[in-house]
Amino acid sequence: MTKTSRDIRSGRARRTGPDVLSLRVLNRTLLERQLLLRRSELSVVTAVERVLGLNAQDANLPYLALWSRLEKFAIEDLTAAIEDRTLVRSTMMRATQHLMSVPDFRLVRPVLAPLLRRVQRNAFGRRTSGVDLEALLVDARELLADGRVLTRPELGRLLARQRPGADSTALGWTVQYLAPFVHPAPSGTWNTRGATPFADADWIGMRPEATAEDCGQVVRRYLAAFGPATVSDARAWSGVGGLREVFEQLRPELRVYADELGRELFDIADAPIPSADVPAPVRFLPDFDATLLAHADRTRIMTKEVRAEVCVGAAVAATVLVDGAVTATWTQSRVDDGTVLTVRPLRPVSTAERGAIEAEAVRLLGFSTPADARWDVRVL
Repeated sequence: MTKTSRDIRSGRARRTGPDVLSLRVLNRTLLERQLLLRRSELSVVTAVERVLGLNAQDANLPYLALWSRLEKFAIEDLTAAIEDRTLVRSTMMRATQHLMSVPDFRLVRPVLAPLLRRVQRNAFGRRTSGVDLEALLVDARELLADGRVLTRPELGRLLARQRPGADSTALGWTVQYLAPFVHPAPSGTWNTRGATPFADADWIGMRPEATAEDCGQVVRRYLAAFGPATVSDARAWSGVGGLREVFEQLRPELRVYADELGRELFDIADAPIPSADVPAPVRFLPDFDATLLAHADRTRIMTKEVRAEVCVGAAVAATVLVDGAVTATWTQSRVDDGTVLTVRPLRPVSTAERGAIEAEAVRLLGFSTPADARWDVRVL
């Protein structure tokens, strides 16, 4: 949206630039769209679509993410959606495991295909030199035909038998990056880990290549979940290049703001922008939560100094939001015959903040541990 004012001498309207959104407004808008200002009554599947997928690098991460976002969430709610394939897990944004609804997976995965091909080349190009990749994918689909499920090591070994001297590990990972296979239950359900299983996804009906409309729709969905945002922000979330052209094509339908540094922010039309003074409750986020990863400039959710402590290498710590900002990290571990949830503040916290953190930690332990379990909360 561009402001206008009236030039007194000429009587003509002149442009004065887009509305400027403060960091605090951007913070509250992100929390609102990620269901973190208040717990929602949405269903599990609708909530996963609303936030545009959940990181699933570890089996428990989507469960913890939904617990912080939904009012009446139970472990069996998400497990049922994974088991009946309403939600599917696969390699997605930034070449990491995500849980998405089938319609969103069908939309987003082809848009990410160029990124995933690039990741395969960078990570395994040399180790698959001389391998016919198209033939490799044909063979992989044949091995997974008729509903057969194989783990990545099993699939890699079977593919290597047909290619003497080939690196079975590289073949398994190559297939994961180049084909939209899904990883079915029980893998990815609460406390269920182990070798990643592969299953064919032909039943989803995915297009082999993304259309221009697909790219535009993914940008709209990104802005609905994480906007207002810059082009660079969308690129950081997805890992996909060439998005500037997509934004320019969508510009006539988008609302345009600016941040406090003058950078252009895009948003879907008529999307709500909460007030800066809306209260933000304490929230515990799991490792790799997209709220921390969906922007190139993450200062709307954490300072650069905090980011350096939270995002170390490829790791992104589990965090505690206080007044909407990353204020602490947290871990949960087994100690003797009980569970300890340890909170490590990244700045001094007040007595009131400490009390709110401890209260939310107790609720989290009530969700994540058995009813008769012994547990303790430690705020360092």
